Amino acid sequence: MTRILVRAHKSPFRVASVEETRERNLIGDNTGNLVFSQSVFRLLSTEGTELEAARLRRDKAKAINERYDHVVIPLANAFRFSFIEPLDAMSEIIENLTIPVSVVGVGAQATLGGENGRFDDLARPVSRFVKAVLERSPSIGVRGGFTAEYLAGLGFGDDVVDVIGCPSMFMNGPDLSVHKKVDALTSESPIAFNVSPYVLPTGAISQRHAAAYPNLRYMAQDHLTLELMLTGAYPGVKKRQIAAGVPVYLDHPLIAQDRVRFFVDPVTWFDHLKGYDFSFGTRIHGNIAALLAGTPALVLAHDSRTLELADYHQIPRVPVNEITDDVDAAELYAKADWEPMNQGHQQRWEVFQAFLARHGLPHVYQDGQDPSAFDARLDSLDFPAPVQTLMGLTPAELYAMKAELDALRSTPPVAAELRSTVRQRAASVARRLRRG
Repeated sequence: MTRILVRAHKSPFRVASVEETRERNLIGDNTGNLVFSQSVFRLLSTEGTELEAARLRRDKAKAINERYDHVVIPLANAFRFSFIEPLDAMSEIIENLTIPVSVVGVGAQATLGGENGRFDDLARPVSRFVKAVLERSPSIGVRGGFTAEYLAGLGFGDDVVDVIGCPSMFMNGPDLSVHKKVDALTSESPIAFNVSPYVLPTGAISQRHAAAYPNLRYMAQDHLTLELMLTGAYPGVKKRQIAAGVPVYLDHPLIAQDRVRFFVDPVTWFDHLKGYDFSFGTRIHGNIAALLAGTPALVLAHDSRTLELADYHQIPRVPVNEITDDVDAAELYAKADWEPMNQGHQQRWEVFQAFLARHGLPHVYQDGQDPSAFDARLDSLDFPAPVQTLMGLTPAELYAMKAELDALRSTPPVAAELRSTVRQRAASVARRLRRG
């Protein structure tokens, strides 16, 4: 039995409530993280392999060496200034490992023009991390050409840097076929929209499209918006860089009209996205989730990390600095072409599976293997429904929740092992009732 530790915020098979997800941050600040970690789990779930998910900790290196045969680290935009401390922590752990370490899909973050005023500060921690990985690995897998060029500038050439894109795009191995479901979008078309609240043009886009497309739904992903949906308040909104008009206030039409959904598991997210004709927005993994569900998606690329990934996988994209004030979902859909992405996927898959082979990692699309056991186990689990705002509840439902809260508050003293559960449930109902 080969034992692999996958760095992930949670296992795809862990069923966690919305409250636990929020309190323990099981999405790692963004549900997009769960998309690429689940992909790695599915791909590596071969017969004779046991996978476990964990967040790497400094004090666990000895235990990891003793328990596992390989560590696989899926990453996103880890080469950025705000991630220096976690990156150094990972480097310290890796430096104390004696087993193989494979990094899958790491990227550098800069502006659309490739500028980053803090890249000089990143040179030391990034070099340390890459050196530690390469001492335990034949190469490091990066998201795209921008990151490869950045690492080349630090002295790491293409002999040890493999451009492989993101593992999320290979969740279904060599199979990827996305086509337009309708010839053209209309005002009644179901549209999935995703937004990064700090990207300036997205405020006007969300306001305009909320009015023009009544069946548009906002697929929220970040932990701050989850907090908003559960408590009625977006944390620290006055202190954060927030684009004017984005859905972070209760009076925003997408929130006031109960047109926001938040999924805490990829499997329910994918299933929901099957029902839309089109997905677009600034969230790269929000749109990849749609593509995996068979729904055409377009990325509004706002920095190097989203642009290089969209470019590598040939996902239709429009840089936000090229967006005009009258940008429209129907026009984006009409001009987009998913055939280059479809046609180039097989070649990209060959590159990706060659990377896995180079690292001694068998996958479920090899002869004699298949993903059916993984899929069956996932299908057998009952994951939470999407989070919605209270705006969609009837007065009767709100009063029923208030009655439940009152009953919990009046519960007489109970055994110690039950008291905590009662308190947690009461707090959960109170948070849902609070308007902010």
